[in-house]
Amino acid sequence: AGMSSARLTIDMGDMGTLAYDQGSGSGLATIDDKTPTANEEVWDSLDAVTGTVNALVGGGNSGVIVYANSYDGVNLSAQVSKGDRSANGDGASSGGTGGTSWDFALTSATLMDGLDAGVGYGRIANGSDDAGGDDTNTHMVVYANYTVGMATVGATLSEVNDRSTSTAQDEEGQGFGIALNVNDNLSISYGEREVEHVNTGSANVTEDITGYAVAYTMGSAKITLQTNDTANNGGTAGTDDKATELALMLTF
Repeated sequence: AGMSSARLTIDMGDMGTLAYDQGSGSGLATIDDKTPTANEEVWDSLDAVTGTVNALVGGGNSGVIVYANSYDGVNLSAQVSKGDRSANGDGASSGGTGGTSWDFALTSATLMDGLDAGVGYGRIANGSDDAGGDDTNTHMVVYANYTVGMATVGATLSEVNDRSTSTAQDEEGQGFGIALNVNDNLSISYGEREVEHVNTGSANVTEDITGYAVAYTMGSAKITLQTNDTANNGGTAGTDDKATELALMLTF
């Protein structure tokens, strides 16, 4: 019931690793939003209208085959999830994910001192195929974070091209963030994310998200505070949401 995050990996040395992943994380979803933060992302815990992904890319990591390797400081994580049909050969019904999903992420922290950057692309099954559509959506993302002294600044651009029908809604996201390590114990961050919901036959709707985070560590205890809010949530004009989370974590 989605409670397992097992990963079975075969290490092939210089040829990389081959894995069967059941939720631990791989591929495009690992770089869906890499903007720096002291705690959670600016969209964390915000409700969204059913059917939207807020330009967050990736097809999940449940039951995927993963290949990973590193080439001169560039890390590759690629995955594929086989699609299915509406009925099996024995007559029993199966899930309706539609087409096969595949995606990859390329990341590197060696391009220049202080820079961490990456790019990813994927074709993700949408469970739909009609005369004007396709059974996979196109997902793309690029990010860059730069650290100097106690500060890390970063930006990300992403796009989800919904190809399920000829009138489906595309999403274009852009975000930035800054995180400061004030000292060995205290970190703070601020971030913004803007998602353009591209509607066919009607006006586009821009969703604006902001978030603040504070993290303080003292011995085995860590206290975090996160507050996020959004306007035009999920691409619905006039629908707003706000979430505040205070957490205490103890290490034994």
